[in-house]
Amino acid sequence: MKNEVIRQAFKTSIPVMAGYIVLGMGFGLLLHDAGYGAGWALLMAVTIYAGTMQYVGVSLLAGAASVLTTALTTLMVQARHLFYSISMIERYKGAGKYKPYMIFGLTDETYSLLSDDNLPVDPKDAHRYRFLVTMFNHSYWIIGCVTGNLLGEVLPFSTKGLEFSMTALFVASLTEQWITMHDHIPALTGLFSTLLCLLVFGPDNFLIPALLLITLILTLLRSREEARA
Repeated sequence: MKNEVIRQAFKTSIPVMAGYIVLGMGFGLLLHDAGYGAGWALLMAVTIYAGTMQYVGVSLLAGAASVLTTALTTLMVQARHLFYSISMIERYKGAGKYKPYMIFGLTDETYSLLSDDNLPVDPKDAHRYRFLVTMFNHSYWIIGCVTGNLLGEVLPFSTKGLEFSMTALFVASLTEQWITMHDHIPALTGLFSTLLCLLVFGPDNFLIPALLLITLILTLLRSREEARA
């Protein structure tokens, strides 16, 4: 049974593998271009494990940003995790020793894989399955980051435009969710809420209001569905 859980977790994580390795390599190349070696790439991939923030972190390191600037930037870039992780509270309840790492490793892509309750394993193995999916995804990111940095040592490579990689991954994740799920209300809520806040607050200040609006709408919709049930 344990081997079956491992197999299913690995199978589930395969769509993320290619994306994380390629995008991780992009980060590794950018970090090398900024003058930081493979040790830094490994340290950041293991301890930060935040694709978008790691890309932003390269410019923060290169520009010798202050601790306050780094903290505020991290809050702005990663604030979305505070909102969508709320929906995982019930799923992670009772996870025991797996829980701290699962919380740490809940990236956008891991969330997209684990937010569905229809798991391909026995319910009693659900926490182990979620832990393994999280671990596999993290390992892909680590491999990509270190590999990219090492390749930067031996191959000439232009890093122009690599910052767009994370945006491309988010678009791919949205497309996957749209195709596989019948309920498109969450996706449409996110799209129109973001566009509205972009128009109202501008490109520099729309993120937090958009996340708050999305959370409010989805919470109200969920409460209505629960009341009907």
